[in-house]
Amino acid sequence: MKSTIKIFMLIGILMTFFTCSEDYDLGRKLDPSELDFSVIQDYSIDPGGNTVILINNTPETVPVWDYETGQSNRAIDTVHYAFAGEYTINFSAVTAGGLVDAEPITITVSEDNFNYINHPIWNMLSGGQGNSKKWYLDLNADGVSKYFTGPMYFYGTDNGWLEGGDEGCYGDDCWSWAPDWASNTWIMDAADYGYMEFNLQGGPYVTVDHLTLPDLGVQNGTYNLDLNNYKLLMSNAQMIHNVGYDTCSSNWGNLTIFSITDDAMQLGVIREAIGSCSSEGPAMIVYNFISQEYSDNWVPEETGPEEPTLPGGWEDIISEITTTAIEWKLSESNPLDWATLSGTMMNGWQSPEDYPDWLGTPDPAVYGDFSMTMDSADNSVVFVSPDGTTTEGTYSINSSGIYSFSVPVPTFTLINWASFGPDANNELRILRIDTDENGNVSDMWLGAVDDVNNPSQYTAFHLEPNAGGSSGGGEEEGTEVAYDTSKLVYGDIETNGNLRLEIHNIYGDTNLDPGLNADDMFFNNSVEVTFTLSGITLNEGAVGSYDASIYYADPDWSPNGSGNAVTVNGDGTYTVSYVPGAAVEGCIVFVVDIAGLATDVADLEAVSATIDSIVIY
Repeated sequence: MKSTIKIFMLIGILMTFFTCSEDYDLGRKLDPSELDFSVIQDYSIDPGGNTVILINNTPETVPVWDYETGQSNRAIDTVHYAFAGEYTINFSAVTAGGLVDAEPITITVSEDNFNYINHPIWNMLSGGQGNSKKWYLDLNADGVSKYFTGPMYFYGTDNGWLEGGDEGCYGDDCWSWAPDWASNTWIMDAADYGYMEFNLQGGPYVTVDHLTLPDLGVQNGTYNLDLNNYKLLMSNAQMIHNVGYDTCSSNWGNLTIFSITDDAMQLGVIREAIGSCSSEGPAMIVYNFISQEYSDNWVPEETGPEEPTLPGGWEDIISEITTTAIEWKLSESNPLDWATLSGTMMNGWQSPEDYPDWLGTPDPAVYGDFSMTMDSADNSVVFVSPDGTTTEGTYSINSSGIYSFSVPVPTFTLINWASFGPDANNELRILRIDTDENGNVSDMWLGAVDDVNNPSQYTAFHLEPNAGGSSGGGEEEGTEVAYDTSKLVYGDIETNGNLRLEIHNIYGDTNLDPGLNADDMFFNNSVEVTFTLSGITLNEGAVGSYDASIYYADPDWSPNGSGNAVTVNGDGTYTVSYVPGAAVEGCIVFVVDIAGLATDVADLEAVSATIDSIVIY
């Protein structure tokens, strides 16, 4: 197996070496006597000679070092041996004429230096100096994953150690998908995959028993940790993996540590466009492992079916919203995700830029005309499809938050290959409801279960109430409130970096000379403000997009709260709305706040704002 791993390493080096040459004719192959390299034990660092410096001085060659506890192709490298003993260091050089092997060099390390393995990751992986520790893939023959939701997750090629970087991201290609195995059994078969046993008993040794890959069988090798880069390097042994991905990596011993605790560990390897993966793009496939101790002591939780955690009084919240004849619209920012039944979004995408290339970017032009309006007074529902088709029917909702419909729920493409639609029973389930600080609903997630016989994973759709909708599918007529826009006060009024448009505020400059009559502000359903901004020039490095929302309070502060946010990205006309959830009788605070914009504007005095209309419903 040692020669196999070395061959993989050499193939990559040779391809790079000859591809970078200006011509592809092989040059002269050096004689071993012409190789110039050094193996130096630095006794000033370790009296026992534990620190060894490897130096390749041979011009125009690429070194290949094999020092028993690991391999390297660096011109200068430093190796630390924690254990006393004899070690054979093999040096080869990739030359223009081919590979040249030098005579092996044997060194003697006379003393142990366990400082080189005195680190939490060494201890969690192996059990610590003098001990050993077994790890199992987190999927057994019964199809049970005891710690993770499944045995394998998927990440971008620039993802890595999850506790570092930008939430585990170290470049541009960052995304994740953590499928639960029960809903995605295609990932790999339920089986006993064997074990990996890491020890620090006289050296960093590893034994891997590949029960599902008999050609690999039992492997005995060594391992090393690159703690600076969170890498686990195995020589003469491969990480436990499944047969379906066996040909998808050229080196199953070059592993990225994504996470590790005493109980669980995640190791990643690059999925290359080779073998059975030749038609797939590169990605990081991450295998999830559990320790033998955790597995042996694991007890299944004796709980009933997992249920979403919905806010108290959610039935009333939904009834109030639908009674006001407000349409539900798909979010323009993040209309789609995947979720567990508990309402946890698997990816947590917040904006179009968060969506990975393999899925695509949400485009409101594709789905923006869709609406779903439910009226709890008569349990009627009106669907308007993106193509304008209107379907009317009735609905019911049970105590678990599952909507059933008398007419087919529209199905249409949402993002590339991902579609909006109900489950096989023509049902949608409330997975999550979000409310503001005053208890007013701000948005909800509806889910279509992927497998009605195994309700563990849902395709989740993010809907927001639209203040301009009506239960009949047409436009509800509002009342425009007279407003003198010349009396609008705007700027960084509260010196908090937000651009505020102060329409009416008894605590502000508009108190004595307001642009509207507060007695005109009596409404039941919603208020809508259309405003125009101009003269905006942003500083270099500015965010570029900002959330704008209404804050409103009536005279007894009930109701009061913020409306749904819309995105402001420069000069233009925008409309924001506020749904109070209760009757409004006048106003004492009525403002529009654009979060963070004042901070990023180069010249705030050059910005102008007008209120174009105020409409109440």
